Amino acid sequence: MLLTISTTHFPADDLSFLLHKHPAKIQSVDISSGKAHIFYPELSAQKCTAALLLDIDPVGLVRSAGPKGNDFALEQYVNDRPYVASSFMSAAIAKAYSSALNGRCKDKPELVDTAMPFTAKLAVLPVKGGEVILKALFEPLGYAINAVQHPLDTTYPDWGNSRYFTVELSHQVTLQQLLSHLYVLIPVCDNDKHYWVNQEEIEKLLAKGKGWLETHPARELIVRRYMKGQRSLANQTLDVLLSKDQVDADTAEMESPGINDAEEPQLRIHDLRLLAAKDELLSAGAKRVVDLGCGEGRLIKLLLAEKQFEFVLGMDVSYRSLEIAKERLKMDRMTERQLQRVQLIQGSLTYRDKRLQGFDGAALVEVIEHLDEHRLTALEISVFEYAKPEVLVVTTPNAEYNVRFADHEAGKMRHNDHRFEWTRPEFEAWANRVAIQFGYAVSFKPIGEVDPEVGALSQMAIFKQEESGL
Repeated sequence: MLLTISTTHFPADDLSFLLHKHPAKIQSVDISSGKAHIFYPELSAQKCTAALLLDIDPVGLVRSAGPKGNDFALEQYVNDRPYVASSFMSAAIAKAYSSALNGRCKDKPELVDTAMPFTAKLAVLPVKGGEVILKALFEPLGYAINAVQHPLDTTYPDWGNSRYFTVELSHQVTLQQLLSHLYVLIPVCDNDKHYWVNQEEIEKLLAKGKGWLETHPARELIVRRYMKGQRSLANQTLDVLLSKDQVDADTAEMESPGINDAEEPQLRIHDLRLLAAKDELLSAGAKRVVDLGCGEGRLIKLLLAEKQFEFVLGMDVSYRSLEIAKERLKMDRMTERQLQRVQLIQGSLTYRDKRLQGFDGAALVEVIEHLDEHRLTALEISVFEYAKPEVLVVTTPNAEYNVRFADHEAGKMRHNDHRFEWTRPEFEAWANRVAIQFGYAVSFKPIGEVDPEVGALSQMAIFKQEESGL
């Protein structure tokens, strides 16, 4: 199977810098059951073409480990996998063009965000549903499509057409956008995958679909096919996409939403924040806990699963978020005893609230950056002076990490509702001042994998009352 990407951008050989592949060399990478070869059949300042050729070993397909029954079109021993663009091609794109797919270009970083005229040609692409599906997937993204459908057998034209197409896609986009569209939609066209689909596919899809899948009119079809028809995984993914839509719609009403920064490269970073907050509250021995800016109740759900927490209060300024939290927690199905452990209230963190007093643990997970910096003083007084929990966990994005994002621009924040994003020294300076002012000791921890140069995606401060036994 063959994928070629051509551009007439001047100078066209900029494509080789974006792909991180030298045009004078034929390069190869190992993929599942075969190899991918990268070469340049055409190279000049006027036009450049990069080719990705997959050489799949049919015997290797049978020998490869994995669950039985990959649903190949003609089963294990006679199938079309070595000859068509399928999920093998997506895997090859991710491995051979990983830098370009993730928006990195060491030698010419300015090219990453440059839209260029590209033509991608796939020979051949299986499309379940025919040209109607092909157009439904690519036309909303702005592609011009030239598709030639192949007959089942040229000797017997009465048999009709096959599901195989030679496809040309043309559009002026960034290379990262083009590769992300191909990575997701090739297996969606095929409606099959060569590997077992599990929870990790949610993260892959949300990462590669960032910025376009949320608003795609065929997103339900895309999600369902990408998850190979597994309803549970598809529903979880759609929940995240629909939830993001609602959060964006409610942004104007929110002062301190505990939301998931879905713009970040991996969904799991928000899970890591929540788990880190829960673990700190557990290790501190807290029993009565308040989630400040609880959003849709994700942290509350984790806390209620731990017997140590006798009572959990969730507070948020957004009534809509609290309604979603009630549904997420299934509060309408809770027993009377379960309901005694949890309560949701509406309120603002910038005003003194007696309902927040008397808790030995509290969490502010990705909340403070949604307040204007001049309003932080009101939050400090309301939370640290009046509510005064014995232990308080605060997380916020690490601004230094933003340079690692594919769509990084100077001054651009991760979310359009962020009022500020702090570097590690800035966060530590704020936390140390607050700790001294209100009688806390404070320590710091990174959240997520630590980059040796810029730190982790998120940063966490753990405040403990100096006289507290926690």
